[in-house]
Amino acid sequence: MEAQKVDMFMMMNAKFFESHHLEGVRDTLINLDESKWGMVQMVSYKDPTTALILSLLAGSFGIDRFYIGDTGMGVGKLLTCGGLGIWAIVDWFLIMGATREKNMIAFQNAVV
Repeated sequence: MEAQKVDMFMMMNAKFFESHHLEGVRDTLINLDESKWGMVQMVSYKDPTTALILSLLAGSFGIDRFYIGDTGMGVGKLLTCGGLGIWAIVDWFLIMGATREKNMIAFQNAVV
């Protein structure tokens, strides 16, 4: 694929991935068949900052986990009121990384 397209994708979407994944994403896109480019662009990535804000405001209800697609963990947090608040506080530090990991999984599913 064209390096210009890949660079544009990386500039626009770098915040959605962990920094140690960026080089792998770039290499995958460079070697990607042109026919899969549309699939990669159609993937909607979740914003880690939005997940953090949701975690701070409504983390006790599991809204942050529902947002990133962790339905089971969201139900668990909802039923336990965020693990009596402890789980909600822990997620303040973990939710951005979890969101970026989910985005990487979505990217890998699009390029397969």
